Amino acid sequence: MTLFLIILGVLFVSLLSFVGYRYMKVHAQHRNMVKLRYNRIAVLHEQLKNGQEPDSHDVLPFAANKMTRIMTYELLHSYDRKHLFPQQYMTRVLAAESHLANWLEFPTELDAIPDEMEHLQTVTIDFDGKNEHFVHYEVFRFKTHAPNRAAKYGWMLGVAGPYFDESEPYDNASDTFSRLISQSDAITPEQEAIWVHENISKRRR
Repeated sequence: MTLFLIILGVLFVSLLSFVGYRYMKVHAQHRNMVKLRYNRIAVLHEQLKNGQEPDSHDVLPFAANKMTRIMTYELLHSYDRKHLFPQQYMTRVLAAESHLANWLEFPTELDAIPDEMEHLQTVTIDFDGKNEHFVHYEVFRFKTHAPNRAAKYGWMLGVAGPYFDESEPYDNASDTFSRLISQSDAITPEQEAIWVHENISKRRR
């Protein structure tokens, strides 16, 4: 009995150590990612913080880059400078592209910035089956190049959303997700959006 309790105790301590290690690792990854993403817009933030008024030439490169587009809009919004955000990037598809690209970059997901991304389709789903309320998802395909480990999968599908009829382009796409499976698996954009809706969105509500 004593030996059993000792073994049980060792297993319990090992489990706690593993959980603690995983938590610290994920926390560190998140902290590093926040720092990396802030550094990408630090120059623009310093201008605003110091009371300088950026012009369209200052803002355009940040809005054009899918990895800084969302943060640029949010930064300008926080300083009441939304009017400086270029109108050509004020679309839901381009906002969704930025949401998905930033989600994919996280180490627990693709762990990389996609080398190529293409918008495939907006998928609309009848939210309550009454033909009254609808939810929209933006579906993309993306791929990475070697030596990234996911290059072997070729084009993969990713979904950003949900969006509603009243949603603004840069509203939070809280259920952005990708299963990181190859598009060659013959899964259609509609099927992937429905999967995200049923398995991610609805389970969070």
